[in-house]
Amino acid sequence: MGELVPCGGGDPIPLFKSKLVLGRRESCDISLKFANVSGQHCRMSLESGYWFVRDLSSRNGTKVDGRRIFRKRLDPGCVLSIAKHDFNVEYDPQKLGAFGTPPPDDDDAEELLRRSLMDRAGLSRRNPNQPNTNKNILDD
Repeated sequence: MGELVPCGGGDPIPLFKSKLVLGRRESCDISLKFANVSGQHCRMSLESGYWFVRDLSSRNGTKVDGRRIFRKRLDPGCVLSIAKHDFNVEYDPQKLGAFGTPPPDDDDAEELLRRSLMDRAGLSRRNPNQPNTNKNILDD
């Protein structure tokens, strides 16, 4: 299903089931024995042939390609950072069920919060230079 390859060298970590919790605790699916990794640091899930990662309110954060995330799609070849430990994410979406379909949306909350409320609602801002075409009932 893929693997995490430590950037500084070391044995690859197999991604052996579709939902994985990564953290310092023994009870995690993937246990990372580092003091700066939270007990339950992040969760990885396989969705429509693509891996996603969600930070679990970790103390030292989760990053994808150098950017801190809440939830993010992990494209093949990207770098996942758990605290300060970097891993190359290696997998083939075609082998995991993504047959010619576009990748699912990122759904990253951080990116969503950067957009205006009107944008998030699917509405555009009214241009003050354009005349108002909405007719008010009281104007009649």
